Amino acid sequence: MKRFNSITTLFVLALSLLFSPNSAAQFFTDTDKNPHDIVYYRPSKGATPQIKVIYGRPRAKDDKVFGTQVPYGRIWKTGSNESTEVRFYCDVMFGNKYVKAGTYSLYTIPNKNYWIVILNGKTDTYGANFYNPKYNIASIEVPAVKGQKLENFSIAFTSKNYGTQMVLGWAETRVKIPLYTEERLISKI
Repeated sequence: MKRFNSITTLFVLALSLLFSPNSAAQFFTDTDKNPHDIVYYRPSKGATPQIKVIYGRPRAKDDKVFGTQVPYGRIWKTGSNESTEVRFYCDVMFGNKYVKAGTYSLYTIPNKNYWIVILNGKTDTYGANFYNPKYNIASIEVPAVKGQKLENFSIAFTSKNYGTQMVLGWAETRVKIPLYTEERLISKI
């Protein structure tokens, strides 16, 4: 009888530990403080995507992000956590550089009035710690302009008559990266 009570007690204890709120929570103790997002560029509603960007969305610690939270003149992962990943489903012109369809990491070097934007062939890297310039595919310089305040880093696309812009925005800073997809280039010839 004592043996039965001991086994029953152990069984009840094991079940209570298994289903207790603390044991279930242990699987999610280190959830990401900076959520990730995905943005697509489609030339028209319902069209097949031509560009996809996966990126982390850090939150601003104060009103001024660039020059403080993200230092000027240093390589930045362009988001949070893993390096921002850009997939081109077709060949593109990245500024004035021809880039084949594929997946790339997006890095930037922010400065007060301009940014250097870099496509790098080494993907699946954690932040700028593993940035290696020998894998650079293309880099361009673009102006940094002032915009409406954004609390979280964001990426969006805007279509123009001459092509597409990938817009990076955080705090009051905006950077517009000119992109020309094969379809857009051919339609202008």
